[in-house]
Amino acid sequence: MKSIINFYSETPGEIKKFLALFYAKNIELKSDLFWENTYDNPIDMIELVSCFMDNKEKFKINLWISFDSGVFINVTDDNLENIIKYIYERFPS
Repeated sequence: MKSIINFYSETPGEIKKFLALFYAKNIELKSDLFWENTYDNPIDMIELVSCFMDNKEKFKINLWISFDSGVFINVTDDNLENIIKYIYERFPS
């Protein structure tokens, strides 16, 4: 199964603004309030998750990740370190 990152926002344009800064290019989204990306290797999602968490106070966005079908985890300051440790332990490169 692929791992999933979901961004949700109640404020139009917030997700696009964050992704444009992260990828340093203009991003076209199908929805202003939702964005999803899948990863074959969950370790590849760590950079995006960490960057978002370092800058989350600048954006009105919620971040959810999934490693198992139908199970999503809301990423917060309280669980970020444990999630990163879990990714490296469960999916060693």
